[in-house]
Amino acid sequence: MTHYGTLRLWAALLTFVGVLAMFGAAIGAIVWAFEVEGVWQTIGVLLIGLPVAIFLATLPIALAQAMRAIADVGDTVSAR
Repeated sequence: MTHYGTLRLWAALLTFVGVLAMFGAAIGAIVWAFEVEGVWQTIGVLLIGLPVAIFLATLPIALAQAMRAIADVGDTVSAR
């Protein structure tokens, strides 16, 4: 029996939000690439803007993994 169910629930919610944010960032960057004028600006959006947007969108997933790790450590320590 785990005492960290709430922490795991928030981790699952953050993972879901992170996945949605990644899809939103990818779609937003593609739309942004179509909106700019010029080949170099489009390349700049795709090579700089898209990776930065995807990286920032993955932060909730990283936080969720940290929360899940804290819950695992808590379960291990309380079992002893």
